Amino acid sequence: MHDVIEKPAMNLFETIFRESHLPSTALLFEERTISFAELREQTLRVASVLSTLNLKPGDRVALMLHDSPEFVASFIAICSNGAIAVPINMGLRLDEQRAILKDCTARFLILEEELCSKLLTLAPEALQDDVFLIVNRDAYDCSFEGKYGPTVLNLHTLLETVKIDFNFTPTESKNPAFILYTSGSTGEPKGAVHSQSDIFYTNQTYCREVLRLKEGDRLFSSSRLPFAYGLGNSFTFPLLNGRTSVLCHEKPTPEIISRILTEHRPTILFGVPVVYNLLLEHHRKNNPLDCSSLRLCISAGEALPAQLGEDWEKTFGVPVLDGIGSTEMLHMFISNHEGAVRYGSSGTLLEGYSARLLDENGKEVADDAEGNLWIKGDSAAQEYWQRPEETKRTFVDGWARTGDLYRRDGEGYWYHMGRSDDCFKSSGQWVSPVEVEGVLLRHPNVSRAAVVEDFDEAGLPCPCAFIVSRDPQRTDEVESSLRELTKQSLPRHRRPRRYVFVNDLPYTATGKIQRYKLRLQLRTGARATSTTND
Repeated sequence: MHDVIEKPAMNLFETIFRESHLPSTALLFEERTISFAELREQTLRVASVLSTLNLKPGDRVALMLHDSPEFVASFIAICSNGAIAVPINMGLRLDEQRAILKDCTARFLILEEELCSKLLTLAPEALQDDVFLIVNRDAYDCSFEGKYGPTVLNLHTLLETVKIDFNFTPTESKNPAFILYTSGSTGEPKGAVHSQSDIFYTNQTYCREVLRLKEGDRLFSSSRLPFAYGLGNSFTFPLLNGRTSVLCHEKPTPEIISRILTEHRPTILFGVPVVYNLLLEHHRKNNPLDCSSLRLCISAGEALPAQLGEDWEKTFGVPVLDGIGSTEMLHMFISNHEGAVRYGSSGTLLEGYSARLLDENGKEVADDAEGNLWIKGDSAAQEYWQRPEETKRTFVDGWARTGDLYRRDGEGYWYHMGRSDDCFKSSGQWVSPVEVEGVLLRHPNVSRAAVVEDFDEAGLPCPCAFIVSRDPQRTDEVESSLRELTKQSLPRHRRPRRYVFVNDLPYTATGKIQRYKLRLQLRTGARATSTTND
């Protein structure tokens, strides 16, 4: 049990815009350099606009914005004024965005221009009659105004014309301040309700223990601001500590990230395993990646395969610190540390958090045994928005069920065995997809791999591997060598019985493999290259 870390009683506006921070650079965005003083003024303008529209404490304000200064200023203004910000992932389908809007019943929606017409014409039922749509664009045709009920306003016009006449009044640090929706990788997205104090807590734990920010640090995250991981990376850690966040509104492709590394010279890069894999492949195809400014790379979202971490550090000389966090806990609570990296593990438990592993009967397991991971810490969400039954199942006596299967070794390192829903038994013994994938990824011709439960001719469960090959013309040869590799590295019950070669794998917007889609593909008759047993 770790000591509890005290959460300060202050709001985001006061903490971010300290006098000492104001001259420093807060944001690098496209060709713009924005100081803390300039960001402070824009935040006050957003707060003044919302005040004139009669924003009340507890009102939900949805943000459908690219990573941008407008997102940051709006988030600070909303949370610091007692209202509740609801960031919505820009990469979701319209029906998914619509479902979140209906669930949170937002009275205000600040959004990009390209989404406004879609919502008004294709999904008007998602909007209440008294909703204010505030469009983020210099000029926007508001001809839709009044047609479906919502009032459509131009954000840039409002910001330019509003009189700054606003003072933030102290708000209780434990009041709901923002709602982050889960990725939906294992079911329907749920809104985790967080307070401002949760943000401060992740800064005092993960940031201070793992990142150890230095003067001149610039942080860039390929994971976007609406995600818990991205919010910490691009908002919490740089801005609470007077450092610089590098923002990019474009989809973070290898080409875009390469450009940012060259132009903005970040010192810390945050990504997910699939991004690091894509960057390595991009680099190997004669597209040199300039990582000379980096002192740390951070990975989360899914377990980082040991081979990928080792290859990255060997290629660029920069360690990748893998860890695990969740939307419910806001950021990471287990992590590798600089100078103590153990690839293949999620690292060690952070100060300020407690963890336990429970078996199927709710009993704690011994070291090196597998169990369901429960976590406790003061960054935990208060509840799921309007979901009391699911709240009771996940949050129990101060503990949060993560839904992950883990084991802990005698030295205190934690190893991710997979999502509890993704692990399965074969021949009466547990199979961890993550463990099997780690072996498969050591093959030089395997770019990506995903293991799911399949069934043999007798209807008994067994592993199936989906493979993205670097040499799609030689799948028979690759499969044969994979069977030999797994025969040498894995016990019989964990060796894939079937291999399915595909062009790509399905991912959530947060970079997690959607294994349920692969299981569905098997049930509906995926074409396998072989069904023979070892």
